[in-house]
Amino acid sequence: MPKLKTKSGTKKRFKVTSTGKVVMYASNKRHNLSQKPKKMKRNAKGPIIMSKQDSNIVKKYMNTKI
Repeated sequence: MPKLKTKSGTKKRFKVTSTGKVVMYASNKRHNLSQKPKKMKRNAKGPIIMSKQDSNIVKKYMNTKI
């Protein structure tokens, strides 16, 4: 059976921790920041742990054990 390739967009955007959780960065922090409220920018700060339902989909793309 051939090796499975990971989706290249997935490996750039997400990281799997040693405990199996998926870490991602929040959206809405790239441009037009002067028009966005402070609360939105503050909540999008730092990495976020993805929900379990969504992380199962990402792990399939990364070919890791669920």
